[in-house]
Amino acid sequence: MSDMASAGSNSSLDMSAGTTAGTNATPWQRAATGANLLSPEGTLGVTIFEEMTTLALSTGAINLGQGFPDEDGPAEIKAAAQSAIAAGANQYAPGKGVPALREAIASHQQRFYGLNPDPDTEVLVTTGATEAIAATLLAFIQPGDEVLTFEPFYDSYGAIIGMAGAKHVTAPLLAPDFLPDLAMLESSFSTRTRVVLLNNPHNPTGAVFPESVLSMIVELAAKYGAIIVSDEVYEHLTFGVPHLPITSLPGAAERTITISSAGKTFSFTGWKIGWLSGPAHLVAAVRTVKQFLTYSSGTPFQSAIAVGLGLPDEFYTGIADQLRRKRDILAQGLRAAGFGVYNPSGTYFINVDTAPLGIRDSVDLARRLPGLVGVAAIPVPVFCHPEGAERTRSLLRFAFCKKTGVLQEAAERLATLKDRL
Repeated sequence: MSDMASAGSNSSLDMSAGTTAGTNATPWQRAATGANLLSPEGTLGVTIFEEMTTLALSTGAINLGQGFPDEDGPAEIKAAAQSAIAAGANQYAPGKGVPALREAIASHQQRFYGLNPDPDTEVLVTTGATEAIAATLLAFIQPGDEVLTFEPFYDSYGAIIGMAGAKHVTAPLLAPDFLPDLAMLESSFSTRTRVVLLNNPHNPTGAVFPESVLSMIVELAAKYGAIIVSDEVYEHLTFGVPHLPITSLPGAAERTITISSAGKTFSFTGWKIGWLSGPAHLVAAVRTVKQFLTYSSGTPFQSAIAVGLGLPDEFYTGIADQLRRKRDILAQGLRAAGFGVYNPSGTYFINVDTAPLGIRDSVDLARRLPGLVGVAAIPVPVFCHPEGAERTRSLLRFAFCKKTGVLQEAAERLATLKDRL
């Protein structure tokens, strides 16, 4: 989601905005409230990412807050984009995506998961995964519906749910493994549950959902007639555990939209090339909305990502192995700092508990950390509704998708924290 400019001293760290902007709120107010950007008084704040980035810049801190890589992906993918531009692929792509990329997406799903979506009717290219999520939710939800997500949740989920006027219901992910309690998950469903929005591997916790949890989601979605929307952008970034697409489970395929993107896998987040796949009638509904959002985008980049999806298996195992090493470098510094460290099974985020340092307020520490040790992080409570914010009050998220030298320097700085507090 794009950062929003501040309209006053209030910021997105204010958890008092709650989960509703009121019955007379405009769509932008509902979106801002859903993303924890609007106070009860109507003051608009900035995203947590903008606040932490500003702090990092003003203090010279290493920014491990916002999750984007600090180096480019494979040279052959960049070369393919340059060649496509030179060859004239600079006008509108077909609304559902260039054929080569749709075919590459279908081949990717078959190669890694044994799935066989039809590239003509069951695959849609989008302007990043964020648009895929937005177009899908806007296609299927309306006021009075409920959308179930897991908490903590990526901020764009709350924004789009709010914009659509639906109710955002959450099922908590519980430390230390950040998986849901199955009884609590079941109680989160109701006859008004229209969509279950799953993020697996999960941002911000780094959890990878096992088959037992995914099977329960499918069972409950079928029981209540809900659509499953599965955000799987970190699918290739798992450590020692395989990624299991929920659509591959019995009873899931006919009700599931699966979303992914090039940004996380190939480290080209600025290209904004995403995609989704699912049953033809669901994809057609999403395409109807998507064509009036961006219609199409990134024509030469689409061709280049088609090349990337055909890279050998060694590339995919290599990016996961490299990230695991980076995770371990940062984890060592975080432990030396005195944090309780939750090692992630996937993504490029690692969460810590500030409580062992005697600090219960991660929001306050996030604001102080750049000045204390020269490292910026994101407090997990901003990804929650008020009850969840209290439950995660002492958690911080750090991104380790940075150069090894940067992470080594950050680890050394963090190791001094106990002496500086």
